[in-house]
Amino acid sequence: MATEQPAAPTEEQLEILEYNFCKVDKHPDATTLCLIAAETGLSEEQTRKWFKQRLSEWRKSEGLPSESGSVRD
Repeated sequence: MATEQPAAPTEEQLEILEYNFCKVDKHPDATTLCLIAAETGLSEEQTRKWFKQRLSEWRKSEGLPSESGSVRD
């Protein structure tokens, strides 16, 4: 059985996600993720995955290992 892949976020959803990533928190807690998901219309899981992938991209651009813990560790 093939499962349908969720559609990629729209440009408007990406703007909201990027704003929250850059201006609010790169490591949102569960409550914040829930609020961002509600604002974008994405599922919490889609939102969580987007933040995880975006954080990995950001870490690489900063010359940090993509999968290690936060710099606060």
